[in-house]
Amino acid sequence: MAQVPQTFFDALAVRTWCGLALESLGRAREEIDAINVYPVADSDTGTNLYLTVESAVAAVEAVFTAYDVGKPTLADAARAMAHGALIGARGNSGTILAQLLRGMAQVLAADGETAHTDGSGLRLALRQAADSARQAVAHPVEGTVLTVASAAADAADGAAGHDCGAVARAAYEGARTALAATPGQLAVLRRAGVVDAGGRGLLAVLGALVETFTGEAAPVVWPGAHARVDAGSPVGDGVPLPDVEDCADVGEAGGPAFEVIYLLEAEDAAVARLRERLDGLGDSLVIVGGDGLWNVHVHVDDAGAAVEAGVEAGRPYRIRITHFGAGDAHTTGERLPRERVQRAVVAVVPGEGLAGLYGEAGATTVLARPGEPPASGELVEAVRRAHAREVVLLPNDAELRHTAAAAAEQARTEGIRVALIPTRSAVQGIAALAVHEPERRFDEDVVSMTSAAGATRYAEVAVAERQSWTMAGICQAGDVLGLIDGDVAVIGTDVTRTAEAVLDRMLSAGGELVTLVLGDEAPGTIAERLEARVRESYLAVDTVVYRGGRQGALLLIGVE
Repeated sequence: MAQVPQTFFDALAVRTWCGLALESLGRAREEIDAINVYPVADSDTGTNLYLTVESAVAAVEAVFTAYDVGKPTLADAARAMAHGALIGARGNSGTILAQLLRGMAQVLAADGETAHTDGSGLRLALRQAADSARQAVAHPVEGTVLTVASAAADAADGAAGHDCGAVARAAYEGARTALAATPGQLAVLRRAGVVDAGGRGLLAVLGALVETFTGEAAPVVWPGAHARVDAGSPVGDGVPLPDVEDCADVGEAGGPAFEVIYLLEAEDAAVARLRERLDGLGDSLVIVGGDGLWNVHVHVDDAGAAVEAGVEAGRPYRIRITHFGAGDAHTTGERLPRERVQRAVVAVVPGEGLAGLYGEAGATTVLARPGEPPASGELVEAVRRAHAREVVLLPNDAELRHTAAAAAEQARTEGIRVALIPTRSAVQGIAALAVHEPERRFDEDVVSMTSAAGATRYAEVAVAERQSWTMAGICQAGDVLGLIDGDVAVIGTDVTRTAEAVLDRMLSAGGELVTLVLGDEAPGTIAERLEARVRESYLAVDTVVYRGGRQGALLLIGVE
């Protein structure tokens, strides 16, 4: 964590603020989840906000890491913060927070050469944040995070001087007062006796901003599950707040059955048409982003239609569809407790096709976009979502072993028994999942899955992005690379020929089953060519082919 306080709003202040905001949301996550009753009482607002900010932190840290000497500009750090939040935004609350951060970044990065800004710039950034977030929501509702954000901007406008600390503190106090008033603005909050969960999350983020510029923690504590503010604060005066279970029966009844979220590459005009289409399909519509990349969030009854609308507008990916469930808080206003299953598998997968394959096998999946691996918080959330007493975790990437280990350790502190199998490729995960038997003793199942994964050699065929030294010699940008067990073994110019050479090398040591996972960019005839080669040259070997979708590598190969 960078040293606080910060004098000006520069790149280091962005980094410090993001880190402090993540810590603050981490402490308040469970309490915010507990008071989440609007728009759906699904107890995940705190978690969604945490995961959104965690993605922003990762993006900012990546920018700082890229500088061997010196540090990034304010524009670099602000854009990274906004981009990270956009691609990692979760749920209604996280999507709105991503737009709030994007609005701030638009002001902070307006002059790409400016090293820092003062309180005047912070005031403008907070105003742009509140206005852009309100514009992103199809039907703004008062008594929500939008109200709290607008109040923060109004209070910041009234702060005198150019000191960032004074402006941040004014914004925080304005937000705190507005948060206390939310039960009087929204009936569902008043019935539950709680403040708005999204607004409470924003208060934590603004409290981190105060600490960034003053070095002093904002005076808010929400002990236990009752989420109270310090004595004397207007939020805490005489408002008893319920436990998690008490919040479940006060959600809005009769709403749509599905939450649909996806990232979308599309032009502005297409997104305008998409807004109209989705607005007619459901509610809780929020579309945030710009410059060709958008995050789309909507609640609908026809999830397929919502995705199809995205396909018509551009290229949707990282599609997440959550069924609120018959008889849950959204569809009936009453949440029924779900009993934990005994055992589940959680797996990281590199493409939508494999996510479907793993899902059909009963696994809970975390989609990893090429170049943007999931953070530990996202893995922990997937373990929670599996709702099991015992979980087998498959990271399916050698680079994720430390992240997965941290997630497993966190889940264990919550009473979940987690076994981490160090799978280094999705094809090893497929082999492990194939022998998974939930009825066996946990240790026996883990040993069997680990053995199957370890007996599977893995390879991938990809295109080199730049010139570099490899185990097979020097490759040039555009060369086709065949990697076996993580090391470059073949450098070629033709995708199919390179894949054939890789497959021959792998099968020279024997094998019984070849697994091929095709990416979207793989040649159309490559599967047929490779199947024919196996059939003609390796008589005792079977081949199975899967479509991986947009997975980064052109082809994944597994040999058991």
